[in-house]
Amino acid sequence: MARQCDLTGKSRQSNNKVSHSNIKSRVFKQPNLKTKKIFDPESGQTIRLKLAASTIKTLDKMGLSKFLRKNFR
Repeated sequence: MARQCDLTGKSRQSNNKVSHSNIKSRVFKQPNLKTKKIFDPESGQTIRLKLAASTIKTLDKMGLSKFLRKNFR
C-alpha cells in the first residue's frame, strides 16, 4: 500500500538535507498518516481510511460531507 492520504492524496516530499559544508543529500519527508474509522451518515456505514493528521483535523472541524463537497466537486 502506498504511503498516501486516501482523501487528499498527500504523499512523501523529496528534500535536500544540507550540511554545514553545504553538501546536499536527498531526504524524504513522510506524511503523518493514521488509520481512522469514519462514520458516513448518508450511507450508514463505517469506513476505514488512511488519513493525514491534518486531514483528520479538517474533518473534525468541517464534517465528512462538507469536506467532500468542498474538495471534490
